Amino acid sequence: MAEFVLVAGAWLGSWAWAEVVPPLRAAGHGAHPLTLSGLADKRGLPAGQQTHVQDIVDEVERHDLREVVLVGHSYSGIPVGQAAERIGDRLARVVFVDSNVPADGESFVSPWPEGRAAVEASIAANGGFWAPPATADYTGQGLTEGQVARIVGGSTPHPGATLTEPAVLRRPLGELPTTYVKCLLDGERPSPDVAELLAAGERWRLVTMDTGHWPMFSRPRELARILLEATGTVAL
Repeated sequence: MAEFVLVAGAWLGSWAWAEVVPPLRAAGHGAHPLTLSGLADKRGLPAGQQTHVQDIVDEVERHDLREVVLVGHSYSGIPVGQAAERIGDRLARVVFVDSNVPADGESFVSPWPEGRAAVEASIAANGGFWAPPATADYTGQGLTEGQVARIVGGSTPHPGATLTEPAVLRRPLGELPTTYVKCLLDGERPSPDVAELLAAGERWRLVTMDTGHWPMFSRPRELARILLEATGTVAL
């Protein structure tokens, strides 16, 4: 039995996985959707990037989880990738869902020169937080109007320090057993850093989804099937 720890990206909380959790549990696995500090139901808690890493490690240790599959979506791939090496032999696999991945000494905004200024301006203008996107920003991502309304209605400002602080890795990310899920409506190819990791060895595997950047809303059952297949479980 695998234990899935599910971490959504910027602005979101554990609620984002509501339609992914039931199929995982129905297949006999544990599913632990996690809200990171400063977001959703944990809004108001101070948070830097290492706080988010520790949130994930604490979830694993608090429940004494084994055979852990850490799932990181979008921004949360950065703390998930760091937490993965820190939970040691508890880890079974990492699944990055259309996500950023950590690089030692680099932040979320480091490799994003065209967007960094906009993110930093938003943080400065919003009391240290990155403001959530507007409804129009979800156009072309395979989402229904209802799904967009759920995302927009549930989103909370994202703690800015988590985006600008550097990641800390103690070993090469390519050594981790990893599945990378690329959502094709958000770009046909993985980012250059992910492509390099995929090409470097046999521990990284690429899976594609014909949907947008938020597949837990647009294709939750398909995403659940991919997560189960990543563990070697029979697909739904």
